[in-house]
Amino acid sequence: MGLSDLAAGLEVTAEQHDRGVATVDDTEADLADQLADHAGELPCTPEAAATVVETHGTGTSVGESARAAAVAPVTAAKVLHRCGVDGVAPLAPEARRIVRDWLDGRLSRADALELTGASESEFSLAAYLETHDPVPELVDVVSGARSGTGASATVEKRDALAETMSSVSDLR
Repeated sequence: MGLSDLAAGLEVTAEQHDRGVATVDDTEADLADQLADHAGELPCTPEAAATVVETHGTGTSVGESARAAAVAPVTAAKVLHRCGVDGVAPLAPEARRIVRDWLDGRLSRADALELTGASESEFSLAAYLETHDPVPELVDVVSGARSGTGASATVEKRDALAETMSSVSDLR
């Protein structure tokens, strides 16, 4: 059976309309301005939060991102957590379970601290992460900024990957 056999009897009964591609362009809005709408959910100013998110998005550590934003590293970790960035939890899963047990009143703080083996700041950050969920609106704003939905992000990605791309002249 060939293509002509498959296509036998097919006819066009309506015209197709080119509707284009729907786009949303938020490239004009600064990340700090977008975060300002949810400032009450952030542990620092929207400007500092934007600096943390932007610098961390380039591969910078939480500590370096905190220094760039002039905030404490714990605050930077809180910002990243509230914005839905994974990998800022200072404790392993079992230690986080112990923190949850303390929060539920099944352990004393001293016992939980000893069992986790965490420092005071690590324990406090873990408790914050367990009691504060990421904010969906902040996650949306930051995921758009980190995924490169803007034109400048596309250029940055292209420039960063320039060595891996071939050009038309390479195909000869």
